[in-house]
Amino acid sequence: MDAAENRCSLAFKQIAKVVNSELPLKKMMGLIAASAARSLQASGCAIMLLNPQREYLDIIGAFGLSDIYLRKGALNARKSYPEILDGKTVAVEDIIADKRTQFPEQADKENLKSLLGAPILQKEEVIGEIRIYTHEKKHFKPHEKDFIATVANIIAVTLEKNELSQYLNTHHETNVTQQKKLTSFSHLPLKPVRPTSFSHPSEEEFARLLDFYQVEWLYEPRSFPLSWEDKRITEMFTPDFYLPEINLYIELTTTKQSLITEKNRKLRQLKELYPDVNVKLLNKADYLKLFVKYDFIPLGENKMNGVGKYLFNKTQIDRRIKSLAKQISKDYQGKDLILIGVLKGVICFISDLMQNMSIPLECDFMAISTPQGKSDSPIKITKDLDIDIKGKHVLMVEDIIDTGMTLNYVLNYLATRKPASLKVCTLLDKRVRRLIDVHLDYIGFEIPDEFVVGYGLDVRGKYRNLPFIAILE
Repeated sequence: MDAAENRCSLAFKQIAKVVNSELPLKKMMGLIAASAARSLQASGCAIMLLNPQREYLDIIGAFGLSDIYLRKGALNARKSYPEILDGKTVAVEDIIADKRTQFPEQADKENLKSLLGAPILQKEEVIGEIRIYTHEKKHFKPHEKDFIATVANIIAVTLEKNELSQYLNTHHETNVTQQKKLTSFSHLPLKPVRPTSFSHPSEEEFARLLDFYQVEWLYEPRSFPLSWEDKRITEMFTPDFYLPEINLYIELTTTKQSLITEKNRKLRQLKELYPDVNVKLLNKADYLKLFVKYDFIPLGENKMNGVGKYLFNKTQIDRRIKSLAKQISKDYQGKDLILIGVLKGVICFISDLMQNMSIPLECDFMAISTPQGKSDSPIKITKDLDIDIKGKHVLMVEDIIDTGMTLNYVLNYLATRKPASLKVCTLLDKRVRRLIDVHLDYIGFEIPDEFVVGYGLDVRGKYRNLPFIAILE
């Protein structure tokens, strides 16, 4: 066994010991990062998880990297070596020169030369990454890539173990019998661990509000140097939250005047040194004002009555619709396209979809009556198309698809009109309710088996006007 193999073998023994310990998760991840870095004779290692929106990476364990580098800013997984997000191991010999490096200046200051990254997969889905850094340019060998991929798999198992432990502790008193039957992690609704321990209860409360309104957030992702002495940083400021959807840093404060005065001083200094940074100081009374200002919730609490849980806010819906519109415009370039919607639930979606498309198109609507509690009641068309679709490309636009029975009926009917092509775009896909396997070409969001309202969707004619989508209480 050569020296490299010996280091890897020793690292696996150390990692296995850590995984089988009762240490807190953050401590475990730090020790795994240290063992991985030392095995490859690297200068540093970071273990990161995707945030719930799968856009940004949160650090849950690190070794050998300075606090300034770790808090350099929000790391976008789709920009920073996106191949890792696709499930590939990535080796970078020159970090500074590589166009995929999101913060090259900070990497240069940290004297980072090469990088080796691997995806952390849970049930074949990427939930995070591990990255190894070196101070010398290095060509990573196949066995080193295999090593880091194996460490990533061990991290995935460790996270599953942590989820299992949390699940059992939560359900210990009410679900003892079921727990005894658990034989594998696949029985559990596993989700990536939120890598956050808050330093103050107000921060945890604010995070819960952000989650309720489905606002994407990162906790303390960046530290801003405020003063130096002989090139040494003597004071920094780290805002509590960053909201990437609106590019806003948030610092929370209490009513204690001395703390408010000190934080205001730091914020003034930060704005002078970093004029392009958008940062706000908030107290509890400012929370809902912020959400209303940026359209995360509607103005007027009366519209909130009956809403149990937010699924998608206005910003998320707008962003997804723009993405769908861009893809549809590309696919139908140079073709005669007709959008067809079934009234009334689709009105918001089809309107916004059209406004974001970049190709000429036509639009028409149908209205149908569906069975109400009688399985033998037929589906009837109460308003037919005004446009002749023969020989044209038709895109059926739906607000939500659950059983697929109504959609299947409408598609069969439209097919008799002999269009050149017939495809389906839906904003929401409630796949768990599917009875007829209808092919969907464009999907906005997949949702659980819950009754949802808002953005055109109603219950007895109400809630269509909500700008978000939520579960009915």
